[in-house]
Amino acid sequence: MIIPIIGLLLGILIGLLSPVTIPVQYSTYMSVAILAALDSVFGGIRSSMEKIFNIQIFISGFFGNAILAAILTYIGDQLGVPMYYAAIFAFGVRLFQNFAIIRRYIFSGHKKN
Repeated sequence: MIIPIIGLLLGILIGLLSPVTIPVQYSTYMSVAILAALDSVFGGIRSSMEKIFNIQIFISGFFGNAILAAILTYIGDQLGVPMYYAAIFAFGVRLFQNFAIIRRYIFSGHKKN
């Protein structure tokens, strides 16, 4: 469980300290990609607490979700329809669900079987 948290904190620190700026036209893509990545990280933490963590599922979900969200956003841009809202909604709901489950594991004091 500690490895995903360390990776997340390290990634945030590198992002804050690096002088890279994202052009405005890519901000929608980056926001959706960050949300997809956070969804994968929280899902990884949850599965680690449930003792069912699988690195292949984590990596494929991390990149697969980000790519799918970017494609959906691109198609929406081409059609003039904000389709990225679907990705924001889906990842947002899962992010809050995983966070709630992680919180319950931490404060309940025991692991779910």
